[in-house]
Amino acid sequence: MTIATSAIDARGFSFTADLGGPTGGELVLFLHGFPQTRYTWRAEMAALTDEGYRCCAIDQRGYSAGARPADVDAYRPEEMVADALAIASSLGHERFHLVGHDWGGQIAWCTAALHPERIETLAVISRPHPAAFVRAFTEDPAQSSRSGHHQKFQSSDAADALLANDATELRDMYVKWGGVSAADANAYLATLGERDALDSAINWYRAVRNTTLNFAEIPAVAIPTLYVWGTNDSTVGRVAAEGTGAMVDASYSFIALPDVGHFVTDEVPGVFTKLLRKHLSRQS
Repeated sequence: MTIATSAIDARGFSFTADLGGPTGGELVLFLHGFPQTRYTWRAEMAALTDEGYRCCAIDQRGYSAGARPADVDAYRPEEMVADALAIASSLGHERFHLVGHDWGGQIAWCTAALHPERIETLAVISRPHPAAFVRAFTEDPAQSSRSGHHQKFQSSDAADALLANDATELRDMYVKWGGVSAADANAYLATLGERDALDSAINWYRAVRNTTLNFAEIPAVAIPTLYVWGTNDSTVGRVAAEGTGAMVDASYSFIALPDVGHFVTDEVPGVFTKLLRKHLSRQS
């Protein structure tokens, strides 16, 4: 099944997206994290479109050139929740399957918890349920250091530092520390190597201070959920990952991938694809 890049208009913005599968198929919406793009879902898009799903992987707010507002507060998490719902509606789907990684996972959890009438199933890589994540900061002494980049990104020159010397620091984040191939790192840098795109992506970290969402009080998710976490994930510890199960009031599958890091779809291609296909087939 052919996958084509196109633009999706929603909420006054134009989101760059990869679309594939029959228009009448069940919609699967993919939300990437930082510092990635829709490219991270290439294997999942290919597999699920072949199975008859309507698949959409977007470059999220700030990553899409047509959805890059100047105001930092425009990058609060609640705006991305509204984007996801509006994009699904723009594609003609009231209900849909939602998949997210990292920041995209945070948005996916919030969307599923706050708008369960819209979500068929949920699948998340790395990022735990928001309430479990908040608790981990008090229950796991190491979680604060794992999330140290959140404070680092408050600096106005954070993007410049990541892009200095041919983006050495950002490349190291992918290749040296994340198990991402050099070729895949270049694919992400095709978007995030542009300062405006990277700085807008970093605005997600800056804007969260002003969010109207109380992450500690995000309710449990009441839809079928798959949560995948790599045991070597440098940003999320075991306490947060294992605490997520208490925040799902529906069928729940927690998969811990031994010796796998944060960038699961790049480090071990195809592993999440199989897990996601199984998850969706159980609910069909």
